[in-house]
Amino acid sequence: MNFLTALAIATMFALGLFQLMRRNTIRSATGLVLLSNAVNMFLFTTGAYDGVAAAYYQAQGPVSDPLPQALVLTAIVISAGGFAFVLSLLYIIAERYKTSNSDEVEGLRN
Repeated sequence: MNFLTALAIATMFALGLFQLMRRNTIRSATGLVLLSNAVNMFLFTTGAYDGVAAAYYQAQGPVSDPLPQALVLTAIVISAGGFAFVLSLLYIIAERYKTSNSDEVEGLRN
């Protein structure tokens, strides 16, 4: 993994954690998406290209491993579904309490 890719992943991870710890629920959801994308990028880059040809190409010699690509694709689909669920919960909270600040929502603390 080269330095620029590692720096981009670390920056996305740090921004995701920063947004996740905010009191605004919409920014927290955005931080969750950034964090999951940073993890997906990390998984994709750790399964680096080692072969002579791509996994889908019929060639002689070593081919790269298709497992990291399949895992990242599965993680993207699962995180998209989770994000849709979080957005629906945020919509319900915003309609009920008329705010996106988690400190102003009274019923969530108990």
